[in-house]
Amino acid sequence: MKSEEQFLELIDAHFPREHDFLALGRGDDCAVLRGGSDYCVSSDLFLEGVHFRREYFSAADIGYKALAVNISDIAAMGAKPVAFTLDLMAPPDLPDEFWDAFFKSMSMLARQNEMVLAGGDLSRSDRLGMSITVFGAPGSTGFLRRRNCAFGDILFAVGDLGLARAGLMALEKDGPAARETLPAAVLAHLRPKPKVMIGTLLNAAGVKGLMDVSDGLARDLPRFLGPDLGADLVLAPGKLNANVISYAESIGEDPAAFAVTGGEDYALLGAVSPFEAGKAQSVPGYIQLGTVTKTPGITLNGSPFKVAGFDHFDT
Repeated sequence: MKSEEQFLELIDAHFPREHDFLALGRGDDCAVLRGGSDYCVSSDLFLEGVHFRREYFSAADIGYKALAVNISDIAAMGAKPVAFTLDLMAPPDLPDEFWDAFFKSMSMLARQNEMVLAGGDLSRSDRLGMSITVFGAPGSTGFLRRRNCAFGDILFAVGDLGLARAGLMALEKDGPAARETLPAAVLAHLRPKPKVMIGTLLNAAGVKGLMDVSDGLARDLPRFLGPDLGADLVLAPGKLNANVISYAESIGEDPAAFAVTGGEDYALLGAVSPFEAGKAQSVPGYIQLGTVTKTPGITLNGSPFKVAGFDHFDT
């Protein structure tokens, strides 16, 4: 791409300018959002060498996942994504075909979720990266929050805990060849599916709170519970993806511990009162994980679990 104008023309070819959420779309100094409701807002960075490697991420994978991880945050609020902005850091050495595949994949996911690209910024850079901010409209009961649990509440998840971790480890070890040997796990890492419909169903089902599991259940669960509560988790093999079990056993790890450590699951973690659990349990993919306890800390299958999940700043 030789100029900013070329980038903008390509963006316009993939993303429409008009949407019910916008009073004024791309092309001015600012976009103008239509009011009349509260909106939730979330931002994420997606940087080469930190969040992805071009050695095994295709251009389409990068475009898709950059948006998907943001949509997952909206799903965790029990909300519906409506719009996003894209700030793009573009190295000069990438061919036009890269950008066409990148925007095509991102726009496909945006259309699937009826989202509009409201605006953003472009900059030349020595490393590929992007920052996306996404806006969400409230679900049927408003927005679902963290730290709304009580002793005895049922903890559950929707999604394959540990599957993306298996995919990442296989990709780091074997590179693109892992797509053939462990396809489901690799796909879970490269193309996570945001669970927007599930989030809205759980919202309507009366759950007490939701959270997007991105750093692994072991690290995210304490954030969800707050400092005064803990969790007693029971993860039998039947609650785990078969690929998680086989991969964990192949590297000599306990499958349940491997799954709880996780990372980039983009599963939904939730809590529901045992007296209101019936509707939530009927939601597709619901997996009961355990119960909220009065004592901080996590037990897994009857034993204390001390291993934390992923931390960007952990050396």
